[in-house]
Amino acid sequence: MKAKKVLKQIAKIESLILKVTERSSPHIRELFRDAKAAVIRAKKAVQASGTAKNPSANDARHPSKPTPEPSRPKRRLSAAGRRAISEATKKRWAAKRAAAVKVVPAVAKKAAVKKGGCEESHSGEGGEKECASQKNEG
Repeated sequence: MKAKKVLKQIAKIESLILKVTERSSPHIRELFRDAKAAVIRAKKAVQASGTAKNPSANDARHPSKPTPEPSRPKRRLSAAGRRAISEATKKRWAAKRAAAVKVVPAVAKKAAVKKGGCEESHSGEGGEKECASQKNEG
């Protein structure tokens, strides 16, 4: 546990001992005085060890940086490699565009041809008869 946290816990213990000591009988008060003395000794020990182990305030602000390991040189792509990737990408996209162009006309033809042969949509009754009569006229 960190020294600050331990000191907070010890302070709580001290305050609890004081509260209980006030309410207890003389024989028990003596035991609590001994306990309080032990707590105070522990507090001093934590304070002494905390200052010895913890760096000073200036050192805490500027911790020493570990020496970085020599890293491998960054890998770079040559101009020829970049050109090859670019050409392959262009070829791949051209193939996709060509496949998309082949699919679109097939879909368009299906949309143009309808059951009744009429491209207009009619609502209400007799709509089919009008289309049939327009076929006969044309």
